[in-house]
Amino acid sequence: MQIIYKDKVLNTEKNIKVYDLFKNEIEKSNNEIIACKFNNEVKGLNFKIPSSGTIELIDITDKDGMRVYQRGLIYVVAKAFQDIYPNALLTINYQLYHSMLCEVDNLKVTNDMIDKVNKRVKEIIKNNLPIERKIMSKSDAKNFYEKENTLKGRLQLDIKEKKEVTLYYCENYYNYFYGVMPISTGCIKKYELLKYHDGFLIRYPSRKNPYKLKDFIECPKLLETLDEYEDVHKTLNVNTLYKLNQIIKSGKIRDYILLDEALHEKKIAKIADTISNNKKKKVVLIAGPSSSGKTTFAKRLELELRLNGLKTKTISVDNYFVERKDTPRDKNGEYDFESIEAIDTKLLNDDLLKLLKGEEIKMPTFNFHEGTKEYKGNTMKLEEDEILIMEGIHCLNDKLTFLIPKEQKFKIYISALTVLNIDYYNRISTTDTRLIRRIVRDNQFRGYNALHTLEMWPSVNRGETKNIFAYQEEADIMFNSSLIYELSVLKDYAMPLLEEIGPEVSEFSEAKRIHSMLSYFKSIPSDLVPMNSLLREFIGGSVFEEEI
Repeated sequence: MQIIYKDKVLNTEKNIKVYDLFKNEIEKSNNEIIACKFNNEVKGLNFKIPSSGTIELIDITDKDGMRVYQRGLIYVVAKAFQDIYPNALLTINYQLYHSMLCEVDNLKVTNDMIDKVNKRVKEIIKNNLPIERKIMSKSDAKNFYEKENTLKGRLQLDIKEKKEVTLYYCENYYNYFYGVMPISTGCIKKYELLKYHDGFLIRYPSRKNPYKLKDFIECPKLLETLDEYEDVHKTLNVNTLYKLNQIIKSGKIRDYILLDEALHEKKIAKIADTISNNKKKKVVLIAGPSSSGKTTFAKRLELELRLNGLKTKTISVDNYFVERKDTPRDKNGEYDFESIEAIDTKLLNDDLLKLLKGEEIKMPTFNFHEGTKEYKGNTMKLEEDEILIMEGIHCLNDKLTFLIPKEQKFKIYISALTVLNIDYYNRISTTDTRLIRRIVRDNQFRGYNALHTLEMWPSVNRGETKNIFAYQEEADIMFNSSLIYELSVLKDYAMPLLEEIGPEVSEFSEAKRIHSMLSYFKSIPSDLVPMNSLLREFIGGSVFEEEI
């Protein structure tokens, strides 16, 4: 068969392993080659090439490569825990700054425990032990799970699309990990285990600098928000996908949907109370990454504020762009509309100050086609019982509202901070949840296919990292817009869109990964979603839809 690699054609025998075919290149590479893509689908280096096709080697500077590295690191740490503390119930909770926050549910985490585990981790890495992917038929797997009395990977039995069950073995340790794994433990070069709060951090490098750990940046407000939601869902006993699927199978999901929505309602009401109780707060600033549900959140917050006797007026930052000729450009010479320098902050602040003094202003409307501000006779004045609401990517950055006194501003950070895990070792990333939301919304309301959304997503992420995540801890309060049940609803919208993407494009690997993850969710019909839910912003049918 013929393999295309870097525009070269290689003739080789069928079912040769990728590692064997490219051994010299893998061993001589400056960056750790950890996986590959065969016809744009991510595979391990032990993958047996079944037919002619295109191969791309992936190192840890690649997004998919770093995912494999992190997965391998977690696997090694989990094995070390079982070797040292066989009865420990380890949980991978959520991601902080280039770290995974972990807990041990049945043991107190101490520095001595982390030291012992870390010593074992180093031994496992030094010994460069093979990590083997083993496949069982579902009938064999049922016998295996009865014998072993374990839930590791048991979720696979319920997936109709899966004909087999996969586990990864290293020595006598086995576990299920969603996605491709490294072929051996020796690929882990840089990491750190660090006791943190009631658990510990598994720290890993960035793919931009894979051989150096960045200094850890504390995120106390983010951590508090995540803990708050995780505690509630633990109380409801629905903190893993396995448990969620069991609830759906039992026909009791409606109650959990109402409880989850009530949690949102309670939190929004609390935010409104906080704003109302501080008479100095006159400007509410809302920011968050793409597909966080900012628009619906703002509408629901307005309703809660009205119940507290406060009326609201909204200013759109989008009407305050600088003239097109003054718009900054990025390194490629393209207009950079996401830069704060693209906003006429002087005019915005002058107008805000006038409003706060009770003066009337002339409201601009930005003509995006002509690239200029227009005045069409619209005016605004802020009454004594009214407050301003502004929503935009720079709203947490004080440069946007540099003339407004801090005591008059109330900043809200909103994001879909996922607390649902596939199981105790496999988390669902917040970014994936937002991406799935956006794929569905782009198709429902903007006529874009999933490929278009996936092509744009890296650029969206770069803008978020620079302009939003860097300021998230500046918020006065954080709102988690995630819903424990949402991916079970979004599944039936997103999967057909992802299936339209074929292996001829590079985005196929991402589409395949997300599609595979969604296949683990049991479906929930969309008519069970309340009309005022934030989820309606993405699937349609919201009571706020005309305003959205």
